[in-house]
Parts: sequence; C-alpha cells; structure tokens
Amino acid sequence: MRNRTAAMSIAEEFSAKVQREQRRDKLIRWAPVIVLFALVTIFSILRFDSFFTLYNLNTIFNQMSITLIIAVGATFVVLIGSVDLTVDGVVGLASCTVALLILNGNNENNFGIFGVLIAISVGLAFGLLTGFIHVRFRISSFMVTYALGAVAVGCGILFSGGLWAQIKDASLLAIPAASFLGIPVITWISFVVLGIAWVIQEKTPFGRHMIAIGTNEEVPRVTGVKVDLVKVMIFMWSGLCLGLAGVLGALRLARGEADVGTGQFFTAYAAVIVGGTSLSGGRGGVINTLIGVLIITVLNNGLLLMDVNIFIRSGMQGLIILVAIALTIDRNRRAICK
Repeated sequence: MRNRTAAMSIAEEFSAKVQREQRRDKLIRWAPVIVLFALVTIFSILRFDSFFTLYNLNTIFNQMSITLIIAVGATFVVLIGSVDLTVDGVVGLASCTVALLILNGNNENNFGIFGVLIAISVGLAFGLLTGFIHVRFRISSFMVTYALGAVAVGCGILFSGGLWAQIKDASLLAIPAASFLGIPVITWISFVVLGIAWVIQEKTPFGRHMIAIGTNEEVPRVTGVKVDLVKVMIFMWSGLCLGLAGVLGALRLARGEADVGTGQFFTAYAAVIVGGTSLSGGRGGVINTLIGVLIITVLNNGLLLMDVNIFIRSGMQGLIILVAIALTIDRNRRAICK
C-alpha cells in the first residue's frame, strides 16, 4: 500500500512538473506578442496624434529593416548556442567596401551592382573565416568573433583611409528612397531575407540539424550530422546578412564609413533575445526575432516621440533584455552557472 502511495506521489509530482513547464513555455511563446501589443496600445494612447499615423508607421518600417536583416542572421547563430561579435565591424567594412567600389567621390571606381555583390561577399568571407577558426581550432565563438570584429573595423578604416566616401550612383541611391505598396523597398528586402531564413529553418534538414545542435550537440553528431559544417554555414549566413546590412546602410546614408555598424550588435541581439530565442540554443526562431525587432523599434520610436532621454531609452532596453534572458534561458541544462 505504501509503495503504491509513493508511486502515485511521484507520478503526481512528475505530472505537476510537466504542467509547470508547459505553462512556462506558453508564457515564453506569447510574452513577446503581449509586450508588443501593450507597447502599441500605450504609445497610441499617449501619442495618438503622432504615433498612429501613416508617416510614423512608414518610419517604423524604415527603422526596423536593417536591424531585422542583422537579427535574422544572428538568430541562427544564437539557435546553436553561439554568438557573433563581428556585427559592428563587418557592417562597417561592407559599408566602406561598397562605397569605394561603386561610383563615389574618392576614386574612379564604378562597378555598379558588382560592387554591391563584392561588398556582400566580404561579409560572407568573414563568416566563413569565423566558422572555420571556431570549429577547426575549438575556440569559443565569443573569442573568435571578438577578435575578427576588431580586424573588420581595422580593415574598414584602412580601406577608407579614415574618411567616409560619398556615394554618387543615383540608381543605387534610389533603393532606400523607394517604396512599394507604401512600404520602403529596404523593408521588403528585409522581409525577403526573413522569408528565406524561415524556409531554411522550418522546411529543410539543415534547419532541423541547427535546432538539434542547439539542444544537445552530441546527439546529432553521433547520428552522423556534420555538426562542424552546419556551424560554418550558419556563420556564413550571419556574415551574408551583415554584408547586406552594411550595403543598405551605406546606401541609406549615401556614404560609406567604418562606424556605420556602431551599436548594431546591441540592437540586433536585443531583438533576438526579446523575441524569445533562448541564449542556451535550441529554442526560438526567426518569427520570434521579427516580433523582437518590432518591440525594440516600437519602443525606441515611442520613447523618441515622448522626448525621453536617449540614455533612459538605452537603460530601458537593457532591463527588457535582462527580463527576456531570465525568461528564456533553460536552467535545467545549466548544472553550473559561471
């Protein structure tokens, strides 16, 4: 009788634990959507005359585009439990590269679309180098990307001579100024990148391998998955997104300079984390990132309309990130916290 009672008690405890985990997962899944809805509601009430206007909605779309591209690339990196600190440096380097290769005020180059492709390829190359060093020499992604980020910044300054290059290619400068169906073209480009990433994540074996690696790297490895190759390709994807973001950033400013990417790492990774993708890896995805980007963009836009001090806005972002990390990190997989 006692054994039966003990068995029932263990079963009930296990069932209660499963229910708690399910409720927690549901909260994590829906919390970003609830936060976004709350922010839109609050700013609509407090700044109804300026927030909920077509002009401001267009501004939000414009502001989120480059962040979304970077964050989509970062999402895959975070899903495998890694980090890419080359963001600011590679975005700046791609910006300088494209500005110096297309029609500009510093030299006689005029490679047009080929200059754009070369600049994007620079980001791809940095991603390849990052992934190769990371898997070949077993160095943490944090240290590898920290070092290569500094290299990218140095290359950008070296190529540009420390001066920004004025872009004069009218056809390319028209891209960030153009719109389709009332939405900026660069936002449509970011949506295309998002769509490609979603297909890769949800509809391909590569996407399933990526999630599996983030959950427990050893399981896919023993089943024959080429874990190192998947990691390299993920860093290449991140680099590709950084290269594209650098090109669009340069075209939007009509110039290329090494510090175009300054601050992009914080904003993009804040969006990934706030959207619900776990830093532990294996949980989340690009749709979560879209919600996270909207949260960060709407928050900044609304606080700007309310004339809130920029340092207060930065502090609020930090608090939101801290809460998001606390909600999404999987403590069951962290026997030791250090």
